[in-house]
Amino acid sequence: GSHDSFSYWVDEKAPVGPDQATAIKRLARISLVRKIMKKWSVTQNLTFKEQLEGGIRYFDLRVSSKPGEVGQEIYFIHGLFGIKVWDGMKEMNSFLEQHPKEVIFLDFNHFYAMDDGHHHYLINRIHSAFESKLCCVECVEYVTLLYMWEKKHQVLIFYHHPLHQEYPFLWPGNKMPAPWANTTNVHKLLQFLETTLGERSRYGTFHVSQAILTPRVKTIARHLIRGLKNTLVHRNLPMILNWVKAQKPGVMGVNIITSDFVELVDFAATVIALNDLLLEEDESAT
Repeated sequence: GSHDSFSYWVDEKAPVGPDQATAIKRLARISLVRKIMKKWSVTQNLTFKEQLEGGIRYFDLRVSSKPGEVGQEIYFIHGLFGIKVWDGMKEMNSFLEQHPKEVIFLDFNHFYAMDDGHHHYLINRIHSAFESKLCCVECVEYVTLLYMWEKKHQVLIFYHHPLHQEYPFLWPGNKMPAPWANTTNVHKLLQFLETTLGERSRYGTFHVSQAILTPRVKTIARHLIRGLKNTLVHRNLPMILNWVKAQKPGVMGVNIITSDFVELVDFAATVIALNDLLLEEDESAT
């Protein structure tokens, strides 16, 4: 999976998003401030299509309306506005059309400046984009690849808002817990990942290990120009990748792992290779 999956492009010319504090919004009237914000808002370099081609199958999505804009259009957001959600979903759908056995997870976990009307609009867009590819809510343990292929489903949508109850194809957010370490220290992050794996529910949910470091205000203040990638990601990714390599998938093991800048190391290939351990277990059992 990728963290803030859509942030490969953000609009530094548009006003700052409603996910930011009032003080930041005021400061961001200065275009230089928005340029600096971009260095800290962008957590991926690859487009959705490029991420899909590179093996990413879980997408972490934050969305917002544009306050003051006519209509109910919804955009991706991370400090600054990204592309329209509709455009992103169309890009994903065309990949799925070409690869009918691939399955993706779309996790809509943060909503800003959205009333029920905006939500219904977005949910209808989700349905229009994927239609029969959408997998309705089911017991998690039943949802194997074989199950998905038989039903010709390719998309699981997780929707962290009470309105999920009104639509059978929206999985509740609590089926996709993603505990967040909120630290700049790689050792604390790895300790947190270990602890939360140990507390993982045995049955009934998926699980996201967020292998990401989060800048604090003072981190940004000290390294304004360098940005997220050069300050936190480059230096720590090798250690994070070593932790990934040491994991085992399956019950009480890792399930979905997310990272920033997924192409900087062979992140996706490393995570995917963990599945071989499950095949080895199967072979030794038989």
